[in-house]
Amino acid sequence: MSEAREVTGSTGSQKKAPMREVLAEAAFQLFLERGFERTTVDDIVARAGVGRRSFFRYFPSKEDAVFPDHESCLADMTAFLEAASDESDAVDVVCDAACLVLRVYSTNPEFSVQRYKLTREVPGLRTYELSVVRRYERMLAGYLRQRWADAADGALRAEVVAASVVAAHNNGLRSWLRSGGEGDAEDAVDRALGLVRRTWGEGGAAVAAPEPQPEDVVVMVATKGAPMWRVIQRVESALRDG
Repeated sequence: MSEAREVTGSTGSQKKAPMREVLAEAAFQLFLERGFERTTVDDIVARAGVGRRSFFRYFPSKEDAVFPDHESCLADMTAFLEAASDESDAVDVVCDAACLVLRVYSTNPEFSVQRYKLTREVPGLRTYELSVVRRYERMLAGYLRQRWADAADGALRAEVVAASVVAAHNNGLRSWLRSGGEGDAEDAVDRALGLVRRTWGEGGAAVAAPEPQPEDVVVMVATKGAPMWRVIQRVESALRDG
């Protein structure tokens, strides 16, 4: 059986599309036509013109075929974080890394919007998407823990900032997807991530809490038989004078 379909370019020349792309396209077309639950792996490989082994060589499950680009995006993010300079603002680095995910969506707005709608309709896909998002969050948190390893609250700060980056990115991205892919996706995401940069980045609002200052102590000596009202009066006087 054929391992890839042939496509014709504008020059009339033919080239084979990658098998992974062929399978993902066939799967998604069927999901839209028949519904996710009613589409089987056999249906997908029949549409793509390949065998079952070809499908499982690229995708462990139907859910993976809905998100064919996340594995490569995770690899790109890993490489990006590893190449980041230790002199750069760690929060800027993870925000920029999150934008790699945005580019995957904005490259093909029509597909991204259709996938978003499908994911909202199928509980299993929502669960799968959450697991993918969690993988991104763990990767960002791991990078931040390394950068802030010497800080007393480094591990906690890493988890909080990573979660903030993912939440901000997803807020901007989903706002764009809900609009049907109208407008500039980068503007929506940049606006959301801007809040994270201002709050947690170098020079941002989230600075270390000041060291507690020692409290003033007043020592007063009173005779044993002094009435309580006199003791209280002298304490108030000492505090007022201090």
